[in-house]
Amino acid sequence: MSKSLVERVSEQMKAALKARDPQRLAALRGIRAALLVEMKKDNSKDLPDEVSEQVLRRLEKQRKESIDAFEQGGRPDRADLERAELAVVQSFLPSLADEATTRAWVHAAIAETGASAGKDVGRVMAAVMKAHKGAVDGSLARQIAQALLS
Repeated sequence: MSKSLVERVSEQMKAALKARDPQRLAALRGIRAALLVEMKKDNSKDLPDEVSEQVLRRLEKQRKESIDAFEQGGRPDRADLERAELAVVQSFLPSLADEATTRAWVHAAIAETGASAGKDVGRVMAAVMKAHKGAVDGSLARQIAQALLS
């Protein structure tokens, strides 16, 4: 049986500690802390990978927002640190569908829902996310849907 995401994060933390890699270790500690918070919600000893992936997607989004904020605030040094943490978070996530695949899924959802105007974007997004949760970038899918329905 393959190891859970929580176990893989813990193993990589030990490896980063031995390798004396403080940046990677800090990023891994942040990931582990977020996973532990999720585990404490129901006192479980481990998390299903789907739940772990949701936590990592949330961390990924936070890092991207922080990078934007630091760049706008004139703090490229902090933005670089956030980029390094983002890379570590993304190393545990399965890759999302590319733009062409996402576009095909949005086209299929538009056909399936019978959407025809900009007001139908919500229905299209619901169909795409239901069918491809975890495999699609929601913001990209929304951009494509809005462009196709406008």
